[in-house]
Amino acid sequence: MKILPDLFYTATHEWVKLENQKITIGITDFAQNELSDIVFLEYHVSEGDLVKKGDSICTVEAVKTAEDIFSPVEGKIVKINSSLPDNPSLLNKEPYEGGWIAVIEISPDFSPAYLLSSDDYKTVVIESAH
Repeated sequence: MKILPDLFYTATHEWVKLENQKITIGITDFAQNELSDIVFLEYHVSEGDLVKKGDSICTVEAVKTAEDIFSPVEGKIVKINSSLPDNPSLLNKEPYEGGWIAVIEISPDFSPAYLLSSDDYKTVVIESAH
């Protein structure tokens, strides 16, 4: 299972990449593995929408279950991955690359202090596996 050291994470298994007042989010390798074969993705937001921390961005449906993916931050959706609705299996194949879900513009005073480091996320995964 891949947990990249240069990313932040949430306890609900989203990854967060911080770059120049924007974050890119997706689901972790652990999450895509737990969901199994992802067959459907529906966005609940559009580019330009404002989201709050905890708002649902999309629903991901797998063979076994469906899960909402939540915004880990407050901000403005500046880009969504328009290829995912037509090719949701990218979330399984490339969770950290082609399977990114959205880019959110954050406020200048944003602090990632409440997000998890890769080491902290490893602990969450180990506890989730038991």
